[in-house]
Amino acid sequence: QLQIVESGGGLVQPGGSLRLSCAASGFAVGAYAIGWFRQAPGKEREGVSCISASSDYTNYAASVRGRFTVSRDNAKKTVYLQMNSLKPEDTAVYYCAAHRYRYCSGTSSRTVDYWGKGTLVTVSS
Repeated sequence: QLQIVESGGGLVQPGGSLRLSCAASGFAVGAYAIGWFRQAPGKEREGVSCISASSDYTNYAASVRGRFTVSRDNAKKTVYLQMNSLKPEDTAVYYCAAHRYRYCSGTSSRTVDYWGKGTLVTVSS
């Protein structure tokens, strides 16, 4: 059974860090690009980052570039999102998603086939 499960969310103070994990199972996760998305209260979902199947391509939204880093360990079937220098505007539910190809087009969700259920990140003092 295909599963995508995010973890690592929580409450953090501004300027702090969190590392999100995305554990995938039930499909050949190492063959597909994985994207991170987020949806803040009252806002539309937006793309945050994407990493290609072999980690040779990464992309970030302008709002997080330089603060967030995406990585993956295909042997562990896990993708990570290291989030540093967090700001209150980073507060959102963060979703991990599997694209249908080895590469993704920027941070678009256009080629996403499977979604996780999300993990909540709250940045507040």
